[in-house]
Amino acid sequence: MSLKTSYRFIAPFYDAFLERGIVADIRQRSLAALRKFARGRVLISGAGTGLDFSFLPPQHDYVALELTAAMQARSLDRARGLEMAWVRGDSMALPFADASFDHVLLHLILAVVPEPQRCLAEAARVLRPGGRILLLDKFLRRGERAWLRRMLSPLSSRLATRLDVVFEDVLENVPQLSVVSDQPVLARGWFRMIELKKKEI
Repeated sequence: MSLKTSYRFIAPFYDAFLERGIVADIRQRSLAALRKFARGRVLISGAGTGLDFSFLPPQHDYVALELTAAMQARSLDRARGLEMAWVRGDSMALPFADASFDHVLLHLILAVVPEPQRCLAEAARVLRPGGRILLLDKFLRRGERAWLRRMLSPLSSRLATRLDVVFEDVLENVPQLSVVSDQPVLARGWFRMIELKKKEI
């Protein structure tokens, strides 16, 4: 089953799992970082049903990119009060020019896509030098056994998300990015809130 197909079926149930509670609190904490930046153009890569939208500060211009029409349709009513444009597209092959965004959001998308290195590299490509990537997702650490997550990942990746992504391995392939902060936020550090910066030319 392709990612596009699985999320078309998941869309009606997605919000019930992720809209409230601790995951919503973590989203809000991550997106608070946008408040410290002057007005800019922000890409929400893999916007899903728009669960981030209510936590976005209004001073920026946003572009919400989503692969599936079913998920995108559920996000439209959540953007009230925001300057928001919607684009259908793939986070691993972004339809934007180099250095066309001031910031990029990657919330619960890097562990979803089949090739997280391509997803992060594309985010870096469209990011201007000095811009930030705000990343929230679940990652294993190098050397972490996590045998159950690794065993279940081939199945879970066909349905919704990978469980075996090692962030350090992904970042190693995108050398133009550096880590500003990296905080464990849930499940004994499995979920991490990470801020990256694109190196100045």
